[in-house]
Amino acid sequence: MGYCTWADMNEANRIYHDTEWGIPVHDDRHMFEHLTLECLQCGLSWDLMLKKRGIFRKCFNDFDYEKIAAYDEKDEERILNTEGMIRSPRKIKAVINNARCYLKVREEFGSFCDYIWAYSDGKTILYEGHPDGKIPVSNGLSEKISKDLKKRGFKYVGAITIYSHLQACGIINDHDIECECYNKIVRNYPTVIKPRDNEVY
Repeated sequence: MGYCTWADMNEANRIYHDTEWGIPVHDDRHMFEHLTLECLQCGLSWDLMLKKRGIFRKCFNDFDYEKIAAYDEKDEERILNTEGMIRSPRKIKAVINNARCYLKVREEFGSFCDYIWAYSDGKTILYEGHPDGKIPVSNGLSEKISKDLKKRGFKYVGAITIYSHLQACGIINDHDIECECYNKIVRNYPTVIKPRDNEVY
């Protein structure tokens, strides 16, 4: 299998790349996990997120957003005192806050997946130039979604974070064109080719 450059760093990254990154997600719990990992990653390395993923799952009830939305101060203390957990009260509060906002989006749209996939008409986007390695850190779509999520009360959802989320959950296919995962997604999921969109590097 051909690898995107970052995926060859270590085994954890290879497994994540081969089995998750860029594969379209249509399950709300899995979508919330992706979004939460991106939010927790702000200012930190993605490698650290993968290493601590098991701890995050333990702390946040396997990313069950309904349970997380009901967390109180005791839960915040429990999470902060968990060995190996990121010591950031602001991020922990943000995850709880985001779970509550997530429930409101589900109430309005039926599911969070329906809400976010509507931005691409349910198709994985193949941006011109991206298969050749011209990958931005954010673009017009991530900025648009970021602004809407912020209006809905979400935290740690800047345009760069949301762009990473769109890559992870398969709304944008940013695998290298020579990567087998790129072709697997194109073969098995509905896609649409779009021109570059106010990209920031």
